[in-house]
Amino acid sequence: MNLSTRYLGLPLVNPIVIGASPFCDNVAVARQLQDAGAAALVMHSLFEEQIEAEQRALTHHVESSAESSAEATSFYPAYAEYQLSPDNYVRQLGRLKADLTIPVIASLNGARPGGWTEHAQRLESAGADALELNLYQLATDRAVDGEEIEERMRETVQAVVRSVRIPVAVKLSPFHTAPANFVAQLEAAGAAGVVLFNRFYQPDFNLEELEVQPALKLSESSELLLRLRWLAIISPHAGCSLAASGGIHASEDVVKALLAGAHCTQVVSVVLRHGPRVISSLLGGLRQWMERKGYEDVGQLRGALNLSRCPDPAAHERANYIRILQSWRV
Repeated sequence: MNLSTRYLGLPLVNPIVIGASPFCDNVAVARQLQDAGAAALVMHSLFEEQIEAEQRALTHHVESSAESSAEATSFYPAYAEYQLSPDNYVRQLGRLKADLTIPVIASLNGARPGGWTEHAQRLESAGADALELNLYQLATDRAVDGEEIEERMRETVQAVVRSVRIPVAVKLSPFHTAPANFVAQLEAAGAAGVVLFNRFYQPDFNLEELEVQPALKLSESSELLLRLRWLAIISPHAGCSLAASGGIHASEDVVKALLAGAHCTQVVSVVLRHGPRVISSLLGGLRQWMERKGYEDVGQLRGALNLSRCPDPAAHERANYIRILQSWRV
């Protein structure tokens, strides 16, 4: 049975990829993930704000600068709070490449064009097999419309793609007006793949202290449904690689993502909960399902339930929404 796939032009032994997370910070842990069957590893992101601070040569003065501005103190962590400085990130990438045999994908997190995008060249030089660009932006300025936001994102992707020779994937939020069209635009800008979707960590309210506080919650399988719908809609016409990220917690979730059109699935929360050995369980379940259904190759099932191949395409569209609502009885 052949579980191999290709993602961003990279050959993967199977479709299970470790998504952007702190797992990359420990080479021994990364090796355990590889030994358990992980086909590739995405490093956690370097942030646009973090890189620009270093490029402005303010590394040694960030603390004092932040304290001089209440807004800066509220919005961004102190420089020392980032898991890895840009220099240490590059060194850690080199250590991972020296110890692992699976592809290592570096990650940048930003949303607008700027000199920080040139850091992609350092990651390429350090041995990154590919680059994941996480376009994470909250549209809080009412004077900026969606077209302007997406134009900045396209320019950012184009700048990064032009600066490196390795493939670049773009991690998107689900909140674009026309995701299928935007993916086509990113392809035209040079993106080799798209990751659907990043997860917005929503703040909570502390009712005793009357404060807004951060809340980090791991994903659940129910979050996969949004990914399945858009993978199924986008995959028939996409020429780039597609990855499902968010909600992969069981082998059935892996199968569903592949049926929707994903080339690979990214897992984080399930590994944080159950440890590296869960990867072997996911792969075992995938093999069992394929054997039961008579599939010999992962490529045979990829996209079998997308918008163009599904026996009932309306299930992905507005018609099904109407049908479901009309089925309710009280």
